[in-house]
Amino acid sequence: MKIKQAVERVPGGMMLVPLFLGALINTLAPDSADYFGGFTKGIMTGVLPILAVWFFCIGASINLKSTGIVIRKSGTLVVTKIGTAWLVAIIAAALLPENGIEAGIFAGLSTLAIVSAMDMTNGGLYASLMNQYGSKEESGAFILMSLESGPLMTMLILGSVGAATFEPHHFIGAVLPFLAGFILGNLDVSLREFFSRASAVMIPFVGFALGNTINLGVIFETGLLGILLGLAVIIITGIPLIFADRWIGKGNGTAGVAASSTAGAAIANPAAIAAIEPKFAVAAQSATALIATSVIVTSILVPIITAMYHKRYGDPTQVENESLIDKNELEMSH
Repeated sequence: MKIKQAVERVPGGMMLVPLFLGALINTLAPDSADYFGGFTKGIMTGVLPILAVWFFCIGASINLKSTGIVIRKSGTLVVTKIGTAWLVAIIAAALLPENGIEAGIFAGLSTLAIVSAMDMTNGGLYASLMNQYGSKEESGAFILMSLESGPLMTMLILGSVGAATFEPHHFIGAVLPFLAGFILGNLDVSLREFFSRASAVMIPFVGFALGNTINLGVIFETGLLGILLGLAVIIITGIPLIFADRWIGKGNGTAGVAASSTAGAAIANPAAIAAIEPKFAVAAQSATALIATSVIVTSILVPIITAMYHKRYGDPTQVENESLIDKNELEMSH
């Protein structure tokens, strides 16, 4: 049976399919974890320790050494994405209730959900798109995007707009596993290779544990709103990203479109932040469901929009030239 291939056909499937399975169990048999106990309970309810190990492995996978072009491109996209999310957070914090909207078509929408959906780019999706439509340097820009992983940026944004108050040690606690992995991975290449392999392996376990905090009724209730949130992420972050890529990154804007997605890792942010700041506990469940839908929507639409944009505004010879250069380099090496 080719289960892995079937799961990977779903956008963000390694995260979303286990998440849906966990949510199904939590909806139909919410007492399963307590009933079985032991290691089964640990894997179903251990969101925080599983997330901690995952963030450590992500940090270990990041290589500090990269070219100036890659840093410029990465920095441009990352700062633009975070800056846009911050501006939206200011507006949302002023307009939305502290626990989010509780009734009507926008029920479940909160500042937590909006910021978490907008401030992190799907680095894997971006890299794959730029491999097809961009240059090697543009593809490598996902390096700094990995620094967005985890709840730190979301916490900083929420704190800066007055939507939450976090003690300094909470910020340290949120980023410490990531930093520890980052330091070890850059001190020893062997450790980087060792731990970076585990980051992908951890994804299904993160998804399953998160799913066990969700009732499927919430997902169905927020389905349409989640789709609207995904579209908003593409439009609201995509437009500034295009201009930033053209004006600062010296690209044609394709990289900006490719970066206008919601990262699968963002699904974990509401639960992680709610564990640090209990005031978000009410909004965290619906926020997780909204972000999960946004991940699917952006994973499907961003590749389509990127291809359309590149066809109209991109350099049709760019990919061909890159391939020719690679071929020439290969021939010279022989």
